[in-house]
Amino acid sequence: MISFENVIKKYGNLVAVDGVSCNIDKGESFALLGPNGAGKTTLMRLLLGFSHCTAGNIVIEGLPAGRSESRKKVGYLAELNRIPPYLSGEEYLMRHAAFCGLTGSRAKKFVGEILEQVGMNGSERKKASQYSKGMTQRMGLGAALLGNPELLVLDEPTSGLDPLGMRDVRALLEKFKKSGGTIILNSHLLSEVERLCDTVAIMNKGRIQVKGPLSHIVHGNETLEDVFIRHVEDKNSYDE
Repeated sequence: MISFENVIKKYGNLVAVDGVSCNIDKGESFALLGPNGAGKTTLMRLLLGFSHCTAGNIVIEGLPAGRSESRKKVGYLAELNRIPPYLSGEEYLMRHAAFCGLTGSRAKKFVGEILEQVGMNGSERKKASQYSKGMTQRMGLGAALLGNPELLVLDEPTSGLDPLGMRDVRALLEKFKKSGGTIILNSHLLSEVERLCDTVAIMNKGRIQVKGPLSHIVHGNETLEDVFIRHVEDKNSYDE
């Protein structure tokens, strides 16, 4: 579904992404791991069209990343998701529904279903200024799910959630995965990655150090944390 072809991103003399090439299959749950400054967020921004490659190409189902046609297939949740404080959660989702081409009673129906899925029924008319970080994340995930995306790109989706909230989000993502959806997950919670993802790539210094199915890169009595540390320790990283 997604192809990164020798992707390079430079900011002046700083090489943030350094020749990344990999494919992500349709229906795959893919985790992108690495220390702060490894290039993960930059790579995700390139995929979403928020920034442009210095060299190389990114393709989503045959279409260049960043084009409106390819964006229609994508739902996105940023780590620092923000809702304008003067909007209610319902108003926020209705705006996103309009971006997805949903209007009137159809939009209200979809928004109502999403509110139930993310556990925000009863809080949808509160202003966002009254929301906790976890509530804001739930609404952000709801916005990402509007429009029935084929691909979810998630940057720390369980940030700010308590264990029950993390369980609920995991259940939503597992349901999306079973429906044939593709997930790209950027997370520091390795236990969540192990529960949800099929494939892992570990980045450091702008490059993918290792990529493969969890069952192939974790050996014997190792944990994913052991593999992560082995590929990033004693290597100087930089801030993105």
